[in-house]
Amino acid sequence: LLDWVREDIARLQSKVGPGDRTKVNDYLDTVREVERRIQKAEAAAADSKLPDLDRPVGVPASYADHARLMFDLQVLAMQGDVTRVLTFQLAREASTRVYPETGVTEPHHPLTHNGGDPEKLAKVAKINAFHVSLFAYFLEKLKATPDGDGSLLDHVLVLYGSGMSNADKHDHVNLPVLVAGGGAKGGRHVRYEKPTPMANLHLTLLDRAGVRLEKFADSTGKIPELAEPLAL
Repeated sequence: LLDWVREDIARLQSKVGPGDRTKVNDYLDTVREVERRIQKAEAAAADSKLPDLDRPVGVPASYADHARLMFDLQVLAMQGDVTRVLTFQLAREASTRVYPETGVTEPHHPLTHNGGDPEKLAKVAKINAFHVSLFAYFLEKLKATPDGDGSLLDHVLVLYGSGMSNADKHDHVNLPVLVAGGGAKGGRHVRYEKPTPMANLHLTLLDRAGVRLEKFADSTGKIPELAEPLAL
């Protein structure tokens, strides 16, 4: 990509001051590094031989590497102001993906239908911890990326969660949700009384991002802990 816009880059660098030139160079270095990793992954996939298995345990390339690349691209998109809104799904519902990195050899979705079996619950916990570790990588990348008077993490709101609280029963009540970024006061665990619709949180986050709505889905109000206006 950078090879195609080399002349445009040179013109831009000639027009900006030393400080902005450093920011541009840092951004371009990050783009080049992501390109290098994508090319390396493509080359490895092209050269690799398919294992002699009746059924593969997952995608040929490392899922963790793939997820981190996706997070890096998202950071680049925000850093370049290509977009200010991102959605990323670590795994689809009913996923039968296997995560060898966790030491768990069974597919994810069947393990969630565990009937309360302690051994299966422990394996699900390992997969959940693995997913959270990838999310933590994303937050660290945001924190390490300068943006204005702080970092990208200082200037975003990030929502992380799942569509199920107890997949064994297809239960979506009492969903655990993590809100991160400078747009939220962190370091807290807030528990809400039943029935508090998840849409209340969505409505509040929309309001924080400047989208003023009276109602969203089945919302009954805004979350007071996050209700202050925010300029992202």
